[in-house]
Amino acid sequence: MNMHVAGSTAGLNLPLAVLDVLMPMHVALNAEGRIRHVGPTIAKILRGAPVTGVPLLEVFDLRRPAEVTDFAGMIAQAGRRLSLVPKTSDHLPLRAVLMPLPGGDGMILDISLGLSFARAVSDFSLTLHDFSPCDQTIELLYLHEANSSTAGLSRHLSKRLQAAHAAAQRQARTDVLTGLNNRRAMDHELHHLLVERSHEFSLLNIDLDRFKHVNDTYGHAAGDAVLVAVGRILGYELRRTDFPARVGGDEFLIILRPALAPEVASCIATRLIERIQEPVRFENNDCRVSASIGVVSTAQYLTRPSIEQVLADVDGALYQAKKAGRGRYALAHEGGMARPS
Repeated sequence: MNMHVAGSTAGLNLPLAVLDVLMPMHVALNAEGRIRHVGPTIAKILRGAPVTGVPLLEVFDLRRPAEVTDFAGMIAQAGRRLSLVPKTSDHLPLRAVLMPLPGGDGMILDISLGLSFARAVSDFSLTLHDFSPCDQTIELLYLHEANSSTAGLSRHLSKRLQAAHAAAQRQARTDVLTGLNNRRAMDHELHHLLVERSHEFSLLNIDLDRFKHVNDTYGHAAGDAVLVAVGRILGYELRRTDFPARVGGDEFLIILRPALAPEVASCIATRLIERIQEPVRFENNDCRVSASIGVVSTAQYLTRPSIEQVLADVDGALYQAKKAGRGRYALAHEGGMARPS
């Protein structure tokens, strides 16, 4: 199909295929306002709906001028700026200009995106080929793609920074050798439970007996192997809600939450002692240690204790366990008194 376009002194037969390249957002109309042809970009925006022969105002809603309600009124606005939206995408305002063809052979409606550019590019996956080669919209498309790429890169970097920050925080709160929490993490957790939330919990203080003998006899690598083994035991024997930490060379603190009855805490302490005293094989040597454990519960205090008081009481209970012969546990009571097992 050719479209006849004439100037004042010369005529020009312009194939619609050429018009599709030069004006990919045009609509060709007959004299009655029915659609003859739509450019490829308009076809995308209309989602490929068959519109040939359909009246223009059944495909688009005319928003401005508000007083225009029919195609005859649109013809009277020839050459002036119009505002319309596709009925299939009423969120997409478009700008347009309507111009008559020579000899009353219908009209051409030239459309542009205007402020709806970014939304249309996103909704209909528009590319450079969907715009006139000379259209300044192409510059906006380059900017849109650059902004999208920059935004994507920014999100990627932000996620990497967040992951690195989280990893750094975990590393700062983790004992490198055993993989348990460290002293800093334990202090934070005790403050959280005692001061911020007032949650009840039991606290175990574990000290390894004869650990120095392992280091002196088999070397520090053997001692490290024992500490790693203890870390694995605590990870296996405790619940997910519990909070074990290595807080010194051979000292461990364990928060059991919620607080347990003394007999239950005693059973856990006994089980840990039995597991820890199992020999650790290192370079054909059996490295043997035992564990002394102090136990305290925040539920046993008449008034809310301080962190310092809880730690002092569980240390006192540990001392009583060691004094009673090691390889055993002792329960602390308010005021620092302890009863060894």
